[in-house]
Amino acid sequence: MGEPQASLLLKKQLAELRRLPVEGFSAGLVNDDDIYKWEVLVIGPPDTLYEGGFFKAILDFPKDYPQKPPKMKFVSEIWHPNIDKDGHVCISILHDPGDDK
Repeated sequence: MGEPQASLLLKKQLAELRRLPVEGFSAGLVNDDDIYKWEVLVIGPPDTLYEGGFFKAILDFPKDYPQKPPKMKFVSEIWHPNIDKDGHVCISILHDPGDDK
């Protein structure tokens, strides 16, 4: 049987990020054997409360991505109204409908 569609899509998206980096953001695999778990680094943009900050997060993609959204958790301390005290991102586009807190 072939490779799952989510895996193929994630490999393509990660390759695209490496080929065309986004300013203030980087991503890579936590473990080279697991395309479904990414470590991301967000650099605080200039002229914001986050300027000079480096914020690390983990993205966990489900096997049925992109039909289901990834889960994102900041492992660096950060204050934001859409991030709970445990670092979980709490916005509707990142959970199944009805799972909002």
